[in-house]
Amino acid sequence: MYKTKKLCAPLSTIFRGVLPTRRRLSPYFSNSQIPSLSSHLQSSSRVPPRYALHFLPNSNFSFQNLCSQSAAKLDSSTKRCWNCVADKTGTTPFLYCDSCRSIQPVDLSIDYFQIFGLEKKYEIEVDSLEGKYKDWQKKLHPDLVHSKSEKERGYAAEQSARVIDAYRTLSKPLSRAIYILRLEGVDVDEEQTVSDPELLTEIMEIREAVEEAPDSQALNQIQSKMEEKLEESSNSFVNAYQSRNFDEAVACIQRMTYYQRASEEILKKL
Repeated sequence: MYKTKKLCAPLSTIFRGVLPTRRRLSPYFSNSQIPSLSSHLQSSSRVPPRYALHFLPNSNFSFQNLCSQSAAKLDSSTKRCWNCVADKTGTTPFLYCDSCRSIQPVDLSIDYFQIFGLEKKYEIEVDSLEGKYKDWQKKLHPDLVHSKSEKERGYAAEQSARVIDAYRTLSKPLSRAIYILRLEGVDVDEEQTVSDPELLTEIMEIREAVEEAPDSQALNQIQSKMEEKLEESSNSFVNAYQSRNFDEAVACIQRMTYYQRASEEILKKL
């Protein structure tokens, strides 16, 4: 298991009073909280904002702990419908039975990349995720099983929530980076701190620039710079991950976390 080095100067301390802590939402959605099917199909490029997950410091990917016992991890060799006992066919993850159209219990051995039929790698075609996400919701959304048994309604709520979380996680560079490292057994410390003197200096300078920005034009310039730095850190993460240099990969995530948070806070001021 990866262990981070002893570091100093937490980001939360640096941002305190300037970049306020964001409230995080749970990746799990109860049946009443999941957006209606029509809202999924009408959305353009993202799930409604009220269900957004913020992948910033202190965020997590603990969906496994939120599934009910009925959706506990299944034996990877068990690929048979609980309702009609039909065997799974094809290579599509077994979230839904094509024979009887019953929604299956959550199988935690299926990772987020597999849900969308993607190779496990950081660089993915984000634009293609939305279509695959909507395809799953047309089969899994709780609105479609309101007249079914309580068991299947529970499966629908859990499967739909997990697909939402998978979509949110993979559609953003930072959350995707954290998730793919966790699949490698590298647990990124959610209380990450900054130890790089150069980055510490940069954090202070940008904080001052945001505070002293005279108008929206100045804030837009800082915002553009943050987006450039986020992209640079993302590219650096690709190289570190591919070479399996996990120390550097975690350092890249730390920089990405800061730049994304700074960018979001600047947008609030515009």
